[in-house]
Amino acid sequence: MSEVIKIKKGLDIQLMGKAEAVFGQAVLPEHFAIKPTDFHGVVPKMVVKVGDKVKAGTVLFFDKNRPEIKFVSPVSGELVAVNRGERRKILEVVVQSDGLNDAEQFGSADPSQMSKEEVIEKMLNAGMWPFVRKRPYDVIANPTETPKAFFISGFDSSPLAPDYDFVLSGKEVAFQAGIDVIKKLTDNIHIGIDADASSKVYKSLKGVKLHSFQGKHPAGNVGVQIHQVAPINKGEVVWVMNPQEVVALGKLFKDGVYDASRVIALTGSEVEKAAYFHTKVGAQIKPLVQGKVKDGNLRYVSGNALTGLEIECDGYLGAYHSQITVLPEGDYYEFMGWVLPGLNKFSVSRSFFSWMCNKKEYRQDTNMHGGKRAFVVSGQYDKVLPMDILPEFLFKAILAEDIDKMEQLGIYELAEEDIALCEFVCTSKINLQSILRGGIDLMIKELS
Repeated sequence: MSEVIKIKKGLDIQLMGKAEAVFGQAVLPEHFAIKPTDFHGVVPKMVVKVGDKVKAGTVLFFDKNRPEIKFVSPVSGELVAVNRGERRKILEVVVQSDGLNDAEQFGSADPSQMSKEEVIEKMLNAGMWPFVRKRPYDVIANPTETPKAFFISGFDSSPLAPDYDFVLSGKEVAFQAGIDVIKKLTDNIHIGIDADASSKVYKSLKGVKLHSFQGKHPAGNVGVQIHQVAPINKGEVVWVMNPQEVVALGKLFKDGVYDASRVIALTGSEVEKAAYFHTKVGAQIKPLVQGKVKDGNLRYVSGNALTGLEIECDGYLGAYHSQITVLPEGDYYEFMGWVLPGLNKFSVSRSFFSWMCNKKEYRQDTNMHGGKRAFVVSGQYDKVLPMDILPEFLFKAILAEDIDKMEQLGIYELAEEDIALCEFVCTSKINLQSILRGGIDLMIKELS
């Protein structure tokens, strides 16, 4: 293992409500939904219709532009709804579980005895391929491409993130099986681990290169780790996967079934007792949060507080998420709040005395404390983005739709999670994540 890579820029947001290393009791949800909107650039084409019976692993829809990319049901049961939005855009494909957990049989297989093409075909047929994403662009990987490397971030440094040492405990065999599958895609496998954690699951792995990272968030972002170890240049591709998805991949080849099981962390200051829960991809969160949160006007977030998606209390867990965050809504106005000492307000700029309380945890709400203002080059973003990139100038190039400048300024290395802290500290309250995604979509359109 190489020496520790120290991330000097970044920001740890100390929020109340981190999950304890215990499993809570919850009723398994009855409804599950696969949301095409979780997968950037996917145009869904339905295979089944409302009323059809499905098994875990049954194809629900595929990508109209790439029919080989299939999306499958996480449970057995009945397709009960296809919820649509504007212009009949498919938002959710909802399956009601029958509790039997019947599964499509894809057959167990030894990846060492298979060709790369056979491994990819099995992943495509079983619905595992959508969990292989590529950089640049943070979209579903193209199975016909050859990546220069495969990266897995073995820890999450975002606010209230789950502890993967705890989540993966007991899954060492399945994780190694997943790594053995990935080795058929590329021999160049990198895993970033937390230098301050035990990382027992990762240190016993064979066939991978481990890199220790130390520092504030976003040290756990796979994009930051790629930037430090193997920066992406024009024309290069890196594939990435989350740790729990690697476990599911290993189970597919060991057991021959699609296993959508996930361990998720229920977190946030408004949770009575933050803990971990066993569930599945796309689970309805209502049974998980019911009776476990405080009274009041709350915001439910699938994912973390920086990059997660706001959902209703009966909404569904995102396909790539291992966390639910419950925060108080910031639906109030504060008269002359800037003149108060602000001991209970998290401060980045030392505007409040709370900056002196380094270890204090905060009950942070969603109030933005101001509105959108003019774009000002202030140097704020550089303090929290540990990449050799000029973010202010990149965002201006995106807004100007200057493809050449966007390339030169490093858009290939970024995804929304990498600039989430820039958005958090932005005095101008600009939605930088949506601007970046707009720039990425423009790059895909122009260069495809």
